[in-house]
Amino acid sequence: MGEQGNPSAVVDVEQIKKLLPHRAPFLFVERLTDIVPFESCTGHKAVSFNEPHFAGHFPEFAVMPGVLIIEALAQTAGALVVYSMAIEKTPQVFFMGIDKARFRKPVVPGDMLQFRVKALQHRGPVWKFEGKAYVGDALCAEGEFSAMIRSD
Repeated sequence: MGEQGNPSAVVDVEQIKKLLPHRAPFLFVERLTDIVPFESCTGHKAVSFNEPHFAGHFPEFAVMPGVLIIEALAQTAGALVVYSMAIEKTPQVFFMGIDKARFRKPVVPGDMLQFRVKALQHRGPVWKFEGKAYVGDALCAEGEFSAMIRSD
């Protein structure tokens, strides 16, 4: 997985598949960078017109659904936790809640999304995160969310 504790480590999509149970078309993170174990990381996704949600979500003006951007932020956070814990078996990551979600700018095909997540707190298997999604320097979406990590 790269050197844990090394912020310059890059985790590619094949490694992400070992961290998360998600698969296409519901795996929304293609790469992780800027990893600070247990604290923060940045996820990346190239938005392509060929993604299945664009066929039915504003087909005349393709816009990535905001809920999928929030899901991608949560996947980035889940991958950060599993990467940090160095869990052998892919755990179950359950989304528990979303707070303060805001959508600022439409995301369209051709955009390169960055998902910047920061751990706010954790108690046992329950984690709370802050996440912000950007295209370039423009904030597109943000929110706080919680998840439970089960590795049994």
